Amino acid sequence: MSEKTKTSEECSRRQFFTHISIALGSIAAVMVGIPIVGSILAPIVKKPRPIWRPVGELKSFTVGDIVKVSFIDSSPLPWAGVTAETAAWLHRKGQEEFTCFAVNCAHLGCPVRWVAGAKLFMCPCHGGVYYEDGSVAAGPPPRGLYNYPVRLHNGQVEILTSPIPITTI
Repeated sequence: MSEKTKTSEECSRRQFFTHISIALGSIAAVMVGIPIVGSILAPIVKKPRPIWRPVGELKSFTVGDIVKVSFIDSSPLPWAGVTAETAAWLHRKGQEEFTCFAVNCAHLGCPVRWVAGAKLFMCPCHGGVYYEDGSVAAGPPPRGLYNYPVRLHNGQVEILTSPIPITTI
């Protein structure tokens, strides 16, 4: 074989592998890029609607008590499974008067717990403390706990669930 033939064969192999590398790299970029673009566009395309969720019968809540109630999030993803379940703190103030607070701290979204003896909501992550009415008592939270609207409907207590915005400092 002549020197010219060997050089042209090597260039064609090199070009072949260059094209294969570019094609495989492009496929990998598309596979990684589609979920990223989808997650960016999903909130714009499909905005979750607020939904009234029943959390229990009126007679099951005692006046003056604050209890944790569970419900399905207003924007569950099809593959969310048990993570679609969320919670809130429901306070029965009177015969038909309720307030409901998100279980998430307004600082970074950690779940707050109700300490009945102290009559305070406590966040274990950064020391956020909230009064019984949901307002900030101490710590880094920039605002009080987020509220859910509450209504009575056919003997059931229902809360208007919606995505809760989580703020940062």
